[in-house]
Amino acid sequence: MKLQHIGMLGYGEVGKTFAAGLLPSVTGVRTWDLKFDQPALRDAERAHAAAASVHAAESMADACRGADLLISAVTASSTLAVAREAAAHIRAGTVFLDLNSASPGTKQEAATLIDGAGGVYVEAGVMTSVPPYGIRVPMLLGGTQAAALAEILVAWGMDAQVASAKLGVASAIKMCRSVMIKGLEALVIESYTTARAYGVEDQVIPTLQETFPGIDWQQSGAYFFSRVAQHGQRRAEEMRESARTVQEGGFAPIMAGAIADKQQWVADQAREAVFKGLDKDARWQDYADRLIAARKADGRSE
Repeated sequence: MKLQHIGMLGYGEVGKTFAAGLLPSVTGVRTWDLKFDQPALRDAERAHAAAASVHAAESMADACRGADLLISAVTASSTLAVAREAAAHIRAGTVFLDLNSASPGTKQEAATLIDGAGGVYVEAGVMTSVPPYGIRVPMLLGGTQAAALAEILVAWGMDAQVASAKLGVASAIKMCRSVMIKGLEALVIESYTTARAYGVEDQVIPTLQETFPGIDWQQSGAYFFSRVAQHGQRRAEEMRESARTVQEGGFAPIMAGAIADKQQWVADQAREAVFKGLDKDARWQDYADRLIAARKADGRSE
């Protein structure tokens, strides 16, 4: 398996990170994102790619042209749509690495599309947030060619391990973990904001610290609020896929569905500029105060 020409499908936070991180190890990276066709975003996004020495493609077909490896890094809700469009243009033998946070069933559907078009589908479960790690983010791979691809990715400096030759295992691990991690984010936001509204946060948080001393509840609160405020939409979509994972496992996704709703609510607040002006080092109290003020302003709860 020789992979030197990369097609990066999706040029968001993950796509940008992977494109820049892989360039030293490959011949070139060509990327495609729907933002490249949006007048309000096109110039800035294409300029970013050019500054990073990444070629901004003109279309999905252009991104697939000549690619030995296609990496799909889009939102969870776009997983199948991107696989379907890529399948129309993929070259025989091209490896398709699906990084997206989707259920085992969704990944299996995507695999059917890619493999049916002559490509080689490999799923990935990205096991934590990308920014602190870059391309070294821990990643589990699945599929018949997962081992061969993992060997190459590790040689490029990535942290890729094979979960199973069977599709769906890596995604199941990722999605079950997401129920816990995204659920903790949602719980902290709901608990802390409510405590702040009642003026009892100084009584609540020390009890959490006592019960779970391994977690810095103040620092974690700030991190959870900031990440959800910034990426709530993406997290909500991921949690809908987690809910689908629970459903595929034969259970009612009661908690996963509620987590998706909470993440979506925060995303909606961010879209309405409730958090406008808060910097990356803002305290969790600053985020909570904005939510409380917004509630009082419209006279309604979520």
